[in-house]
Amino acid sequence: MTTSYPPASTSPPPIAQVGPVAWMRKNLFNSWFNSILTILLVWLLGSTVINFVRWAFSLAQWEVIPANLPLYFVGRFPASQYWRVWVLVALLAALAGQTWGILAKAAPRLFSRPVLIGLAIAALTAVIFPTPPLYRLLILGVVLLVAASAWIGWQIGSKTPGFGKWLALAWAIALPIALWLLLGGFGLRPVNINDWGGMLLTVFVSVISILLSFPLGILLALGRQSTLPVIRWLSTAYIEVVRGLPLLSILFFASVMVPLFIPGNIRLNLVIRAIIGLTLFTAAYLAETIRGGLQSIPRGQTEASRALGLSTPLTLGLIILPQALKVSIPAIVGLFISLLQDTTLLLIIGLFELLGISRAILANPQFIGRYAEVYLFIGLIFWVLCYAMSWGSRKLEQSLNTTH
Repeated sequence: MTTSYPPASTSPPPIAQVGPVAWMRKNLFNSWFNSILTILLVWLLGSTVINFVRWAFSLAQWEVIPANLPLYFVGRFPASQYWRVWVLVALLAALAGQTWGILAKAAPRLFSRPVLIGLAIAALTAVIFPTPPLYRLLILGVVLLVAASAWIGWQIGSKTPGFGKWLALAWAIALPIALWLLLGGFGLRPVNINDWGGMLLTVFVSVISILLSFPLGILLALGRQSTLPVIRWLSTAYIEVVRGLPLLSILFFASVMVPLFIPGNIRLNLVIRAIIGLTLFTAAYLAETIRGGLQSIPRGQTEASRALGLSTPLTLGLIILPQALKVSIPAIVGLFISLLQDTTLLLIIGLFELLGISRAILANPQFIGRYAEVYLFIGLIFWVLCYAMSWGSRKLEQSLNTTH
């Protein structure tokens, strides 16, 4: 009996299928065209980064930022009353941390590695931020307050699942407290809303417009699907007319025409008129977003609720509308992010939000020509605000388990 062996192979060993080298060979250098394209893109990206770093550390004049930080964040808010802004920031930080912890109650760990890295970056930024030492300590304290509140909310949420229902009430109570701190009265020195500016005015107008446009958008969406012809026609006409107009024209209408439709003894502030314009504009787009969510709900849901004896209002409030809003969360938050970005148009009607304050700073002879530094800074602020809204949207989706 003879035993035969396979002939010795002279081919090279197989290429590794795992690891970063294998991934690059498979995805970036799998053909001569992709290899050339990868090299060109890496060269372009690398030269851009190198030129930006060279400009940022050798040519840019960043002193325009620390010299105008109060204007960027609070506008002409009285310096002697800054403590009220810090109290409001601490209150919002505590509520935001609680919300974060409760939304993440199902997570096995609250402070994962990415979260710890993010908190470390925030703390480092607070330490090196070009502000007086007292403000650096206050910013660092706000970061620690968010982390501590999140841990407490996580502990409470995991042990008391129904505690999250009180968060909405806490946020609702925080709104009048915020208005009291910012506007004054009832023992505090009054502050004219015209003295607000920068990030304070941007966030205030955005939040109030979101709170007002959300219920109005729901009513318009329901009205467009109403079986009553008058309500359906009026809702459809409003949505189509407003969506056919640019936001700038609506802001001009709100700032110029609204006073003509109210009694002469009532004078609305320009900020209030801007909020009215943003609310009316956003509600029309929000109505279409919510209507899409309503149409995604199977008809069997309505038929089943009627079989159980539920009335139409109860069917809408308990079954249809919660599901429609849940599936519409990404589109709704995207619309709210657009609203935040659209506040830059308030400069046209004379309000000094972030972009308006930046234009006023650039008009100072001391800072003429510092466009790149100023616009990069406000761009960073808008990115942080928009990313925070996007991150909160994802956490809310995970908490509501919207995946199917």
